[in-house]
Amino acid sequence: MKKHIELLGILYIVYNAFSILGAILVFTVLSGIGIFSGIIVSMEEPFAGKSVIAILTALGIIISGLLLLTSIPGIIGGIGLLKYKNWARILTLILGAINLMNVPFGTLLGAYTFYVLLQHETIALLDGDTIDKQEVNA
Repeated sequence: MKKHIELLGILYIVYNAFSILGAILVFTVLSGIGIFSGIIVSMEEPFAGKSVIAILTALGIIISGLLLLTSIPGIIGGIGLLKYKNWARILTLILGAINLMNVPFGTLLGAYTFYVLLQHETIALLDGDTIDKQEVNA
């Protein structure tokens, strides 16, 4: 089960790292479109051009902020799983339930999360009942 926990931790880190890259991309694209549209619109009406830039930049900040807000706990949970922390199991189960709505990759990750983290062996492993810390690091 150790390999499954490690794999799950890595998957959460990678999945949420891609979400952070997506947040950067969304912000860049929306701000870029806002700037180019604002320049074109401002040729005809200066106030409207500034409004377009402000609206699209604000939209980019909001969307990328939400993506960042949801990605950071996943990276923290993945790191916690790699260190065999019990709190990471609880956090990752919550994130797994949320990920079920993100079709298709989030659904697969959420299902795998439940498969791995609801096993009796995993619960005992992360609680530290059946092994000591030196055995985990081996």
